[in-house]
Amino acid sequence: MLRSAISGHVVRNSHAHVVNEIGKSIVGGAYESGTILPGDTELAERFAVSRTVLREAMKTLTAKGMVIPKARIGTRVTARTKWNFFDADVLSWHLENGVDKTFLRHLAEMRLSFEPYAARLAAVQATDTDIALLYERAEAMDKAMSMEGFALADLNFHMALLDASKNPFMYSVGTLIEAALVTTFRLSSPFGEPARHRANAAAHRRIVDGIAARDADAAAKAVENVIVDGRDRIARAGELAEAMR
Repeated sequence: MLRSAISGHVVRNSHAHVVNEIGKSIVGGAYESGTILPGDTELAERFAVSRTVLREAMKTLTAKGMVIPKARIGTRVTARTKWNFFDADVLSWHLENGVDKTFLRHLAEMRLSFEPYAARLAAVQATDTDIALLYERAEAMDKAMSMEGFALADLNFHMALLDASKNPFMYSVGTLIEAALVTTFRLSSPFGEPARHRANAAAHRRIVDGIAARDADAAAKAVENVIVDGRDRIARAGELAEAMR
């Protein structure tokens, strides 16, 4: 997700293209919850694909909780509460359609619900190798020479933190962190402002300091501070963008 946002280019086969276009249209509201999608013939012609490709695309969207086939009725768009918001595609489609304050708040709330606890677990479970890697990735953030490099280093740090928790469920929700960092990358990266850049890297080092000291409270608080700072920074950037319109 983040690499796609950086490059601005994604190579997709026919199946992935159909999934992406219909999924993005559903998230964007072109097909509202409860409505029936156009028929197979119309969609196959629109995307210039076979019915086999179209059926496979619908199976993928069904697995994401976004549509449900109904015999003799058609394929119905489900309620948003049925969608899998942990799915990387679903998150990407929200980002591509433009996120609002509520979405960003929900994203930050979810991160606050599990990342500080991941740091607590890491303070107990992390090995010396895990801690060395976290310091290395915090240093990579500090030494990053481009906005893209900083964003990837940031993502690598947080994924290493989840891994250091030794709880596989933590790593599985990493897409939420990636979505948040995509938003930061687009709206309010600290890169390019030396003081903010250094402060952000230092804030990440404080997370590792807590883990290295086996101080679960300090590690959790340091993670919370990083998430809240990013949330507030994005909110300020959004308010500024609105004021300039």
